[in-house]
Amino acid sequence: MTIARLNRWIPALNWLALIAILITMFMTFFYAPQERTMGNVQRLFYFHVGSAWVAAVSFFIALICGILYLRRANKTTDAIAVASVEIGLALVTMTIVSGSIWGRPAWNTYWEWTPRLISITVLWLVYVAYFMLRGAIDNEERRGRFSAVYLIAGFVTVILAYLSPRFLRDLHPIVFGPIAESAQGAEQGLQDFAPGLESMRMGITLTVSTVAFSLLYLAWLANRLRLHLMQDKATHLKMRLIARLQER
Repeated sequence: MTIARLNRWIPALNWLALIAILITMFMTFFYAPQERTMGNVQRLFYFHVGSAWVAAVSFFIALICGILYLRRANKTTDAIAVASVEIGLALVTMTIVSGSIWGRPAWNTYWEWTPRLISITVLWLVYVAYFMLRGAIDNEERRGRFSAVYLIAGFVTVILAYLSPRFLRDLHPIVFGPIAESAQGAEQGLQDFAPGLESMRMGITLTVSTVAFSLLYLAWLANRLRLHLMQDKATHLKMRLIARLQER
């Protein structure tokens, strides 16, 4: 991956991401149906779910990069892992904020220490600590290796965040996937749409939102990789300059 190649792709990715986000906003406010119980505040659903899903994908890509780095140390693989965690943290923060705003009318509180919210808080803290780990190690090879192991272990928090409301009684509604019998009966904030066209419009809007956040991830990742390569190039030029000055 070179700066020149990224420069060719980044403008197109940036425009695609921007257009997709604008289309998502238009569909959220003007195309998606209004939910019967919560009304317009439910429209946060399309940003909440889209950002949460792509955050999980970001952390999964970081996990894959960690595994690949342990097999063969590569600076680009490490850079993709770092960028993916940065983007994932930004999207998880967006998920938490939008969920809190949505939770106020749905649960009558901004925050409740339920299994899902506890697990998502742990996830956020674990991936913040990832950067603390990297900052504490000076040696580049050791930093990459330790970071890769940490990413593999840290992905457990993503799995727990996904599974917790499916097996434990939780206020958080389950949109997709099965629910264990022990976890049923405690959900609040379930969405109510008329069957047929309204449900279809909701599904289409959610799909567009997920695609938009995926394109946003790709655009951010490409920009972050370009910045990383530029930093490496600047560091290399600086070292060459210092070496020449010392020779003189």
